[in-house]
Amino acid sequence: MKYNFFKFCNKISILLFIILFLSSNISVFADDIDPEQNPSAQLDSLSITTSSNTNSENLNLNARSCVVFDRLSKQVIYGKNEYNKVKMASTTKIMTATVVLEKMNLNETIEVSKKAANTGGSRLGLKTGDKITILDLLYGLMLCSGNDAAVALAECTAGSVQDFSALMNEKALELGLTNSHFESPHGLDSDEHYTTAYELAKLSDYALKNKMFSQIVGTQNHTVTINGVPKNLSNTNELLGNLNGVYGIKTGFTNGANRCLVTACKRGEMDIICVVLGCDTKNFRTQDSKKLIEYTFKNFQYVNIEQLLTEKFENWKLENINSITISKALNNTVELSISKLENPVIPFKKDLINNIDFSIDANCSLSAPINQGEIIGNIHAYCNSINIANTNIIVSNYISKRNYLDYLYLFFKDYYTILTNYSNFI
Repeated sequence: MKYNFFKFCNKISILLFIILFLSSNISVFADDIDPEQNPSAQLDSLSITTSSNTNSENLNLNARSCVVFDRLSKQVIYGKNEYNKVKMASTTKIMTATVVLEKMNLNETIEVSKKAANTGGSRLGLKTGDKITILDLLYGLMLCSGNDAAVALAECTAGSVQDFSALMNEKALELGLTNSHFESPHGLDSDEHYTTAYELAKLSDYALKNKMFSQIVGTQNHTVTINGVPKNLSNTNELLGNLNGVYGIKTGFTNGANRCLVTACKRGEMDIICVVLGCDTKNFRTQDSKKLIEYTFKNFQYVNIEQLLTEKFENWKLENINSITISKALNNTVELSISKLENPVIPFKKDLINNIDFSIDANCSLSAPINQGEIIGNIHAYCNSINIANTNIIVSNYISKRNYLDYLYLFFKDYYTILTNYSNFI
């Protein structure tokens, strides 16, 4: 009996050891993880500046924050806490690649430093003294999320990680990313390294305009050369090649940020960026991304709101142009038009398109002089009492004011007309 008891305890000890071993090595498969990070670090450790929810539908998402961003109109289609400051993990490398692509010769070969080679987390597998081109480093950065590649790129671009981070922050300010701050090229957890889902989408939209960036993040498999020896890489983006329309862009994971995924997807004319941040598992980030993408393409379509506003204006002008009076004007002819919209085409829910209505407010009693481009009214488009677009009614021609000579001329003209009529009458 005593022997069986000790045998039972021994089995329990072995089982506990296996469980602890497996749980301690789960993060080995992460695409970006610092083994020295405190595993208890929480996503919401950063102070929240804004919290919003721009959607009216509950998709039961696991992500702490997310956004669907329309690339054509630059509008948010769906959002959950999209303006909250959060850690971003390896999605940081979108900015890293952007800075490098704009500043470096991609064909240049560099030598890997000891610091770069010893960088932890996900790796390309670089060693001190390795020779590799900047282009191959970019593939290693974006496909297998190499932190060693990130540091190597930072050092060859700016001399150090610190100086490269300064370049990243300069670019962020240039792009208007006022709620983003960068302290590294790889995104390992740091209290002052953060962004928002919305600003990450804006950054991604900008980055994808670079053809080389778009080519790299849209590549599923690629072979790089290190010291003349080929090495095959596979993209960590689980949606690339597996979901209709997906053409990039970046995965991310740290203990502080949890699972993150930025996805670019285009179907037909509609082109979107989906960002999910702070998912508990890789499966959640995948499913949340799919939910958001499928929801968007199923429920939204582009509407040329400028065209609708123009049609409404032209109908109004036909009915009202002769009612417009202009006092003190030398020429009473007035030409009207509407100002152009910054975003003439917008994504709109299909089942609400027929609910779009318009209101027009214009001043029909004018006084000269009137400058070309002067605003005399506006048109609002709204849906269910919510304003969705507006434009100004403007005067397209210059209308001058009469001066004393004009009045004198008109006086004699009228006097002459009276005399002529009187003479003809006699």
